[in-house]
Amino acid sequence: MSEQQAGAHLRETVRERYAAAATQVTEGGTACCGPQAIEIDDSFGSTLYAADERDALPAEAVAASLGCGNPTAVADLRTGDVVLDLGSGGGIDVLLSARRVGPTGKAYGLDMTDEMLALALANQRKAGVTNVEFLKGTIEAIPLPANTVDVVISNCVINLSTDKQAVFAEMFRVLTPGGRIGISDVVADDGLTSAQRAERGDYVGCIAGALSFAEYRQGLEAAGFTDVGITPTHAVADGMHAAIVRAAKPSAGA
Repeated sequence: MSEQQAGAHLRETVRERYAAAATQVTEGGTACCGPQAIEIDDSFGSTLYAADERDALPAEAVAASLGCGNPTAVADLRTGDVVLDLGSGGGIDVLLSARRVGPTGKAYGLDMTDEMLALALANQRKAGVTNVEFLKGTIEAIPLPANTVDVVISNCVINLSTDKQAVFAEMFRVLTPGGRIGISDVVADDGLTSAQRAERGDYVGCIAGALSFAEYRQGLEAAGFTDVGITPTHAVADGMHAAIVRAAKPSAGA
C-alpha cells in the first residue's frame, strides 16, 4: 500500500468512527474521542466545559463533544469576530463561539462527516443560533477564501490528520493578517518516537497521530505563524498531553 493509499484508508477509518459516534448520539447515547472508542472519560469530552456552558446548549451537542479541551475558553473571542472550527463535529464549539462573537460576528464549522454535519445542523436549530454556517470539507483543504477568518479553533482534531503541514498552511491562508489560533489538541513529549506514541493508543483515539511539542511548534512556524505557545493542561496517556496551542498570523505591517 502506498503512503497516499494508507493516508486515504486512515481518513476513511476516522470518518467511519465519527459517523458512528454521531449516529450513537442521535440514538440517545454519548460519544467521545480517546483511547476507549465512543466512551467518556475525564480526559476527553463534555466534562471539560463549564456547567453553565453545557446547560445552555442542546443535550445532543454536549453528548457529541469529542475533544480534549475547551478552545472557546482560550481563543480570546471578541464581539464581531469571524471564527472557524476545524472538525466541528456535533457543533458544541461552534455554538459557543457564535454566542461569544455576537450577532455582528459569525462562526463556521467544518467537518467531513455527513452524520456529524446533520447532527450539528439539528443542534443549531434547537439552540436557535443564527450566526452559524456548517461546511462540508477536510481540514487540509478548507473551503473558504484567503484572509476571511479572524480566529481558527479546533478541539482534538488536528492530531487525526495525515497531513498536518497542509492543515497549518490552510489555517494560515484563511486567517486575516493579525488573525490567531486557539486550539486544543493532544501533544506528545519530545522524547517519544512515533512507535511509542502508537503503543499508547490508536490513531482514531487521538493518540498515535499526535505531534511532539517540538514538531508542533516547527510545523506552525514553517507555515508562517509567530508567537507560538503550547501549554499542556492534563495527561491523556503516559507522555501524552492535552494542550492549548496558540499562535498568530503576522499583521499586514509586520
